[in-house]
Amino acid sequence: QYQGLAGRSTSEVLELYSAHGQQQKLQRNSVVTQLHGAIKKRLKQDLKSLRSLALELSKDFQRQSKTYLCHILTAVQGIQLQNEAMQMLQIKAFDLEQSLEEVTERYEREKQKRRALHNSLVELRGNIRVHCRIRPLLPFDTAAGHSVSQTRQRNLSEKVAYAADDETVLVKCSRPGHASINKTFQFERVYNASESQDTVFADVAPLLTSLLDGYNVCIMAYGQTGSGKTYTMLGPQLEENFAYAIEDESELGIIPRATQEVFRLISEKPPGSCWVEVSVVEVYNNEIFDLLAKDSCGKVSGVKRDVVTTREGRSDVPLLMYETVENASEFLHLVNKGLERRVRHPTLVHADSSRSHLVVTLTITTAVSGESLGTSWEDEQTSQRLSREVSCTFPQKMRDNTSASSSRASSPEQLEAAEKRKQVKTRLQLVDLAGSECVG
Repeated sequence: QYQGLAGRSTSEVLELYSAHGQQQKLQRNSVVTQLHGAIKKRLKQDLKSLRSLALELSKDFQRQSKTYLCHILTAVQGIQLQNEAMQMLQIKAFDLEQSLEEVTERYEREKQKRRALHNSLVELRGNIRVHCRIRPLLPFDTAAGHSVSQTRQRNLSEKVAYAADDETVLVKCSRPGHASINKTFQFERVYNASESQDTVFADVAPLLTSLLDGYNVCIMAYGQTGSGKTYTMLGPQLEENFAYAIEDESELGIIPRATQEVFRLISEKPPGSCWVEVSVVEVYNNEIFDLLAKDSCGKVSGVKRDVVTTREGRSDVPLLMYETVENASEFLHLVNKGLERRVRHPTLVHADSSRSHLVVTLTITTAVSGESLGTSWEDEQTSQRLSREVSCTFPQKMRDNTSASSSRASSPEQLEAAEKRKQVKTRLQLVDLAGSECVG
């Protein structure tokens, strides 16, 4: 193209170059116009789409806003209702707290009244009460070469002694050559031959409530050999080791029943406020043997203990062994160990007669705060007086208070709390006395 320009004049060349430039300019303008139109058209389409999308988004936003607003209003109403309900519950809780405080105060007052009335009733009935139990005829009651017929056992008039009523025992006295005489004896309570262990313990159980109220209690069985003292106090015994059988709970005696009741009463008190120690003592030939003491080899055996007189003039057994128990099972285990070492000899009446006095002592230590000393333990003189009247003849050595509290008070706060608490000790002594061989 440019070669064809050779030989042409400059003006022609310029004209051709100008024409060519205009042509290219027109082409560029045409292309720009087309591009501008396409872009403008596309922009209009995109703008229309955006407007449509924005409209849909706006409608959806308004719709969701209304939904969320309804939810928020519902939630606000629910919160308001819950706040009102919470206020009502708080008012009710406050009223219930006040009612509980009033009921608790009334309960404590009634509890104190009940305790006072109960102990007054115990004192009115007598600090020392004597009950009489008549046992049924047993095989060893039959004389040698004779037999007791069933008719005779059923015939009330053939028995030597029987219960005329709940407080009277009638004894038929007859000697050869003399007229038969009926004598009557009065007791606070008389149990006939058919009355169970449950009935006997029912009259003893109220004393255990007094025990937890600060009174010392002693329950003692006394009578001739074979009259049923050990059965009443312990229950039926196994022949191989003289331990008492506990398979039949209805046959349990006073000692296991009293222990179960004591631990039941303790369980109603605050945890850790009471603890129990046990000693098992045998009195044989005017000597005291500790049935829980261990010899030099560590074996449990009856060790003789001496009775000393304190500066206050009271008798004491200073080296008596005390075992801490936490439940009735541990207590019964210790009593069984002591029974295995109890002195027994056959007699004309009983092949395995207990020839010694058995004294089982439960020492209950109760931690009492200073605030309650004036209420539940205020009648200390009465307690001490009752203690002197019903406790056994030889007092027991109590565990040192400092050793009992040293393991519990470690921090200054606990030491301060321990100083405000007083330890009150009460004793339940369960005594099975040896019987006399005199039977007639």
